[in-house]
Amino acid sequence: MTLQIMKSDQARIRWRRVLEAARAGHDTIIEHYDTPTAVVIPYEDFVALRDELDDLRAGRRARAALEAWQRDPSLGVPLAEVEAQLRAEGLLDD
Repeated sequence: MTLQIMKSDQARIRWRRVLEAARAGHDTIIEHYDTPTAVVIPYEDFVALRDELDDLRAGRRARAALEAWQRDPSLGVPLAEVEAQLRAEGLLDD
């Protein structure tokens, strides 16, 4: 697998080349102000990784929620209230 790194302004100018590289099975890391910011990967790879990406993102949201709760426990909601809301929305069975 070939990996190329491009600054965002170069990626913008050479966007067709970035897309052609992805079509050929290569990844392109795009840097913005010298910080890796995005990666263009072949669509087939994205489809194969979609579930893992969802899990990763859910983990980040959960970690952020936990940290917010640790800073301010009043943000917490009792489990009984959560269950009642889920039942009302039809998302939880008895």
